[in-house]
Amino acid sequence: MQTVYIVLPAYNEEKSLPRLLDGIMSVASDAGLRCRVVIVDDGSADGTVGVAEEFAKKMDITLIRHPQNRGLARTLDTGLRGAVELASADDVIITMDADDTQPPELIPSMLAMLRDGRDVVVASRYRRGAGVTGVPLYRRFLSYGASWMFRLILPVKGVRDYTSGYRAYRAGIIKSMYDTYGDAFISEQGFSCMVDVLLKLRGRGLKFGEVPLLLRYDRKAGASKMRVASTVMDTFKLILRRRFGR
Repeated sequence: MQTVYIVLPAYNEEKSLPRLLDGIMSVASDAGLRCRVVIVDDGSADGTVGVAEEFAKKMDITLIRHPQNRGLARTLDTGLRGAVELASADDVIITMDADDTQPPELIPSMLAMLRDGRDVVVASRYRRGAGVTGVPLYRRFLSYGASWMFRLILPVKGVRDYTSGYRAYRAGIIKSMYDTYGDAFISEQGFSCMVDVLLKLRGRGLKFGEVPLLLRYDRKAGASKMRVASTVMDTFKLILRRRFGR
């Protein structure tokens, strides 16, 4: 039976993680999925580790800990490597945020698209039926502008939401990317690492798809960890490097 590995980079998510893990258990039970959650604690100062250890008594959880905070890129790298070590090529690796803003109820739809022939499926804010709740207007504007900029300069057929970290991959693809790139697979720092992963998959003959995402920032327990100005600048530099070789 195929296993679905759910990678959760977590930093100070004590309040949000229980709701998310309860949701994952419910979806897995209802859909008859075999799920294994890989939680990477990025040096949290709250009770995130305790929550993960408590839930590990009733669901399949692999907990990996960073002694100190290393940021999203390194935490994502640790989680993907952990999942790749456990998964077979026919399994699925899903990445999502640990702050309970992205509904696990989308997982069955994402898996259905993979079964239908897609290699990578993105939960997108820019498909009919999608929506955003609780995100400031200026951030929505920046995100929408970035989406159009990528579609014009570095198009990926089937993708509109380049910055969404909620994705499903065939595990064999992530394995092959580490074989190809090694430590350079996750090379960008900060939140732009998600865009870079997508761009590295571009042009490899893969089929991409999207499902509509209702992003629930109103469920976020604390302030956003993303620094908007630096993320915009990092993303712009990434576009220049990937498109113009600068």
